[in-house]
Amino acid sequence: MPTVMKYQTFAEFYPSYLSQHSNRTCRQLHFVGSTLALACVVMLIFTGKLYWLPLALLSGYGFAWVGHFAFEKNRPATFSQPLYSFLGDWVMYWQMLSGRVSFY
Repeated sequence: MPTVMKYQTFAEFYPSYLSQHSNRTCRQLHFVGSTLALACVVMLIFTGKLYWLPLALLSGYGFAWVGHFAFEKNRPATFSQPLYSFLGDWVMYWQMLSGRVSFY
């Protein structure tokens, strides 16, 4: 099994995170999953129904993991650096919205 590098800072981690998202379908699935997760969180806030929380997690991570296993053919960083991976998802999401990371 390959050794997984542990990063000390998010700034060190993020370039590696981006390199694990070179496949456009993987990035698109991340975007869709993150958008659905945001919608679930909004529904949680407005309805107060706690079932929206697991739906947010399922949609966010589910779409991302399909992207990694089926298209990117790599292991999601969630398993080795969960906090940095979560932050990376949202930084990449914003960068895709703002055009800094390609959606296509």
